[in-house]
Amino acid sequence: MKITLCGSISFYDEMLKVKKELEKMGHEVKLPPTEIKNKEGKMIPVSEYYLLRKKETSENSWIWDRKAELIKIHYKKEEWCDVLLVTNYDKNGIKGYIGGNTLIEMGVAFYLDKPIYLLNQIPEISYKEEILGMRVIAINGDLKAIK
Repeated sequence: MKITLCGSISFYDEMLKVKKELEKMGHEVKLPPTEIKNKEGKMIPVSEYYLLRKKETSENSWIWDRKAELIKIHYKKEEWCDVLLVTNYDKNGIKGYIGGNTLIEMGVAFYLDKPIYLLNQIPEISYKEEILGMRVIAINGDLKAIK
């Protein structure tokens, strides 16, 4: 099966572990890139980009150009896959956190009629109704439940 992972970039290390486990099970897996071009076009680790993005205050920064590129690249991965797996760990005091960017990625998968799996529980969050409306499947960490 072809699986695309998504989730907060702060979960990147966890995504890598999930990717390895899924590949051991025989799946093809795509996830966000490990590196991103900075303002000068030099490749930097995704973790560094994440920290820069969190500090950015200008609406006209190169940061948002990269963000737009990354969103479009991820949508292509969603077209490619059979299923979307959301790596939703605890963040900001929310169990099973799903942020804004992940929510829009889920929306694209829903539109493309791709099954959407949540690695952990559906979060108690203001847009829980939208998540429920996409008929997600929470697998509670059981990767074998992806079908």
